[in-house]
Amino acid sequence: MSHLLLFGPGYCASHFAQRLEARGWQVTRIARSGGDVDFADCAAVTTAMRGATHILSSVPPDTATGDDPVLRLYGAALALGSFDWVGYLSSTGVYGDAAGAWVDESAAIAGRRGARNAADAAWQQIHPAARIFRLPGIYGPGRSVFDRLAAGTAHRIGPSHHIFSRIHVADVAGALIASLHSPETGPFNIADDCPSHPDAPIGHAARLLGQSPPPIAPIAHLSPAAQAFYRESRRIANGRAKRLLGWQPRHPTYVSGLNEIYAQSRAAPSTPD
Repeated sequence: MSHLLLFGPGYCASHFAQRLEARGWQVTRIARSGGDVDFADCAAVTTAMRGATHILSSVPPDTATGDDPVLRLYGAALALGSFDWVGYLSSTGVYGDAAGAWVDESAAIAGRRGARNAADAAWQQIHPAARIFRLPGIYGPGRSVFDRLAAGTAHRIGPSHHIFSRIHVADVAGALIASLHSPETGPFNIADDCPSHPDAPIGHAARLLGQSPPPIAPIAHLSPAAQAFYRESRRIANGRAKRLLGWQPRHPTYVSGLNEIYAQSRAAPSTPD
């Protein structure tokens, strides 16, 4: 039986794991709380690794120490393990600002978050079967602009020339599954075909809800970290994943993805009072 060992069962990784379990896979979740095995229990984790055929980590670098906690504790075991497939969920933020240009996997790793850049590079070298999935803004049911509009936290930003890509959570899982059936390793950009200014999906979602779009928040009023984010601009090219993995996004645009989320929410049964 194929056995996935999952470090960090977060939003994307959990969707992937559920799809595999529906196909009869065994999945062991490693987490600091609520998992099958405690992340800090080195003996238990190492034992679980010996029974795994596939490894996926969605654990980001530690903001306090700057290193990758999975590689710090279990890097040696990963390097020596006999795994069919090793995956790591990285970020397209490793590319840094491209002034709105298209960016593929040949671009330099020059993002402003050094720990993320270092983790991306380290995972590429950890095992011959390593695949690095660089993800842009992730959205899906329960985690989309609809939720931010409902919470009153969605804001248009200006002035800003920020262009960025996004990906529906179902398409992240689809790309990972496509990779399971491909011998290709290395980095893959997993993004949709329609990078845009962040105001565009906000406006589309507001129209679906019959609302006026939220007001524009001046970029100068944002935190320094948020200002740095909105001053970056890049369009993520996904051709390598399409060519080598045979992957196609089910939602090539944010319009398709948001329309489905909206339709699902309308079809969901109402909760009785």
